[in-house]
Amino acid sequence: MTRYSRQERFNPIGKVGQQKIRNKHVLLIGIGALGTSLAEGLVRAGIGRLTIMDRDYVEWSNLQRQQLFTENDAIDHTPKVIAAKNALQKMNSDCEIDAYVCDVGPVELEKLSAGMNIDLILDGTDNFETRLVINDFAQKYQIPWIYGACVGSYGISYTIIPRETPCLYCLLEAIPLGGATCDTAGIISPTVQLVTSLQLVESLKLLTENRNAMRETLYTFDLWENSTRELTIQPLKKSDCPCCGDEKTHPFLDDQAMSRSAVLCGRDAVQIRPSHYHQTDLEVVANKLREIGLVVKKNDQLLIMEENRHRIVLFKDGRAIVHGTTDKNEAKSIYHRYLG
Repeated sequence: MTRYSRQERFNPIGKVGQQKIRNKHVLLIGIGALGTSLAEGLVRAGIGRLTIMDRDYVEWSNLQRQQLFTENDAIDHTPKVIAAKNALQKMNSDCEIDAYVCDVGPVELEKLSAGMNIDLILDGTDNFETRLVINDFAQKYQIPWIYGACVGSYGISYTIIPRETPCLYCLLEAIPLGGATCDTAGIISPTVQLVTSLQLVESLKLLTENRNAMRETLYTFDLWENSTRELTIQPLKKSDCPCCGDEKTHPFLDDQAMSRSAVLCGRDAVQIRPSHYHQTDLEVVANKLREIGLVVKKNDQLLIMEENRHRIVLFKDGRAIVHGTTDKNEAKSIYHRYLG
């Protein structure tokens, strides 16, 4: 019995479809609740190449719903993509996995796209700024992508096909895509699993080139309220949309439009991005901080320092997460005080 025999016996996939999956490359942005479930599903299905990108590291609160991580990952503050790659390679050593610890913005995606054939983008993020960047990137390079989001017991999913369907920006004025966050409404794990199931089944249809089987509606549900809804949104496609219209400009691929600080959902923390991208020598920074009496912990990807009621996590790409505040100005002040 072969590894993928059960999947190959499913007639719409078969051996031909399985080989197509093996030959495809998926870019997954965000390795949190949605991303870990999506990554595991793809790797177990036999995806040939998977690229994962995420800015964060594993914390204890992640373990309730982010299925690839362990207590040791939380203790060690392991970057999520590193922990995820380690777990995924144990599931399927035949899958090529590229892992990037970074804040995903226009610069990162443009660098990634150079010489790289991407067949599908999956949304595992938790904020609309990043999703709008993904949306523009997908439109520019004509790559299908699957939007997914959840909060509390509510979830939503929609597949965006460049040149064919409305893009995410087309929907913003007509569809309530935002509102409550995990900070205000929490999240239960069954909501995550249903959203990723919706994303994964559409992924399999795309990867096996079964386009006629794909859902053409936007799908929403509320597990607690036992409700589902499908919306026909093709009429919402706008000819004057700046992202996918007749004279598109892809405004969200302008890196200057990206904010340099962001409050992180449910974390009591602010992320600070430097104005210039550079690799940081963590050992040099750690030594300087220790010289002024601060307690510093460090691994290959990040360092952690404590300052009164704040904890500062510095990544190799110069980003920092300042814990203990949701005030961007306070976070920036702390960042510049210790990191320049």
